[in-house]
Amino acid sequence: MTLPTPRIGQGTWQMEGDDRRRCVAALRRGLDLGMTHIDTAEMYGSGRVETIVGEAISGRRDEVFLATKVLPSNASYQGTLDACHASLERLGTDRLDLYMLHWSGQHPLEDTFRAFETLREQGKIVRWGVSNFDLDAMKDAIAVAGPGKIQCNQVLYHLDDRAIEAALIPWCVQHDVPVVAYSPFGSGQFPTAGSPGRQALERVAARHGKTAHQVALAFLIRHPNVWAIPKAADPAHVEDNSGAQQLRLSDDDIAAIDAAMPRGNRTRLGWI
Repeated sequence: MTLPTPRIGQGTWQMEGDDRRRCVAALRRGLDLGMTHIDTAEMYGSGRVETIVGEAISGRRDEVFLATKVLPSNASYQGTLDACHASLERLGTDRLDLYMLHWSGQHPLEDTFRAFETLREQGKIVRWGVSNFDLDAMKDAIAVAGPGKIQCNQVLYHLDDRAIEAALIPWCVQHDVPVVAYSPFGSGQFPTAGSPGRQALERVAARHGKTAHQVALAFLIRHPNVWAIPKAADPAHVEDNSGAQQLRLSDDDIAAIDAAMPRGNRTRLGWI
């Protein structure tokens, strides 16, 4: 399956701490620029962020690929149904384009996935997936769900943590599961000014007339099976993110970034 294009959308983690009016304006500006994939979760601000998203998409629902997530503590069969209905109410919509299990927890995947299928049959969700699942968890999930059911794995992926490139992304490609990168700027871990990584990004950016952040996004989505959902609570930041949509890096660009910030072997699942 495929997720929306362009492959750069809008994340909303920690948006409850930002100015609400500016957040709404930023999300709407993103829609204006074609960044139609908006991702949120019931966990974010204990539902408050879903209400911000609901305000932003009011009157524009048909433009949006809308995604949210159920907390593992709520992910029993009935708990998933109830959580979805509550999210729909906060978002002011009758359907979700993508509904995900936020991370694996104490409830059996069989029960959560059965609830997802019930919601899909009821027309409450169009497709469902998972988040923060490493390779072993994905193998378990596919064994439970069967082929063709899990239509997204949303994971931490940024230039300082590229370990998913080694095995998880190739496995997801093999099983036709799109990967959605959250925190693509590292939540405070973006290469600092003067560092080898930042210098490499800025050299590539200068060649293309772009910014370092735009180059970073283009690097992460260089693989056709990867999407990214950077969070921006200001219209100007959304516009900067949007500038990466048409950026295509050359092999030399990619090699320069790879040399400055090598993949490494570690990965940190982050539960957002």
